[in-house]
Amino acid sequence: MENLQQQYDKYSSEDFLVWKTLFDRQMDNLKGKVSDEFLKALQTIGFTPDKIPDFSEIAQILAAHTGWSLTVVPNISPPDKFFKYLSEKKFTATTWLRKFSQLDYIEEPDMFHDVFAHVPLLVNKHYTDFFQGIADIAVRHIDNPAIIEVLGRMYWFTIEFGLIREENKLRIYGAGIISSYGETNHSLSDKVEVLDFDVPTIMQTAFRNDQIQNKYFAIESYEQLYQSLPQILREVEELTY
Repeated sequence: MENLQQQYDKYSSEDFLVWKTLFDRQMDNLKGKVSDEFLKALQTIGFTPDKIPDFSEIAQILAAHTGWSLTVVPNISPPDKFFKYLSEKKFTATTWLRKFSQLDYIEEPDMFHDVFAHVPLLVNKHYTDFFQGIADIAVRHIDNPAIIEVLGRMYWFTIEFGLIREENKLRIYGAGIISSYGETNHSLSDKVEVLDFDVPTIMQTAFRNDQIQNKYFAIESYEQLYQSLPQILREVEELTY
């Protein structure tokens, strides 16, 4: 397991400019499109455009709300480490920021994706209980590629690219959309297919991580995510026979 720390004093003036630019641009883009719960969580977590988030401060806030914490990693963790951390209420996050010349596209998730898009909703207990529940199942079946694949689909179509219905309108809560200027607009356009959240259907739906999505699943509430865990477990158990 990694034992890395955020080195806050190493952030450059360009890093602060990148954070501010991405923050301001995306907050303006998200108006009327993102989940109200995300906006409330963003206030709770205290992110602002003028300050790169300090992991030590985030840790105190998460501990008080859901008992979660952040674990610094250099890049995307393999499934065994990733799910192990999540089962321990530890969200893996990078601390590096893209260059100003890379505002619209980077090959691997940076801190803006990991922290701005993912971390706020870690103060929501239904959301984090769902997160941890998927991880617990994955850890028990980490040597079964078929199970890890279907759980990866559940993660992809919820935590990363999920939509939610709030006041009869579609809103965004998936971090992969929240951190992407282009996908924010695309996901709510008439160019995509939006299906009701359904565990078996999601588990049977493949995805590509190298292109913008053309299919999304919408939940009715964050509680619905948590309440889906028994069904997810049943579907997984059927794969073991």
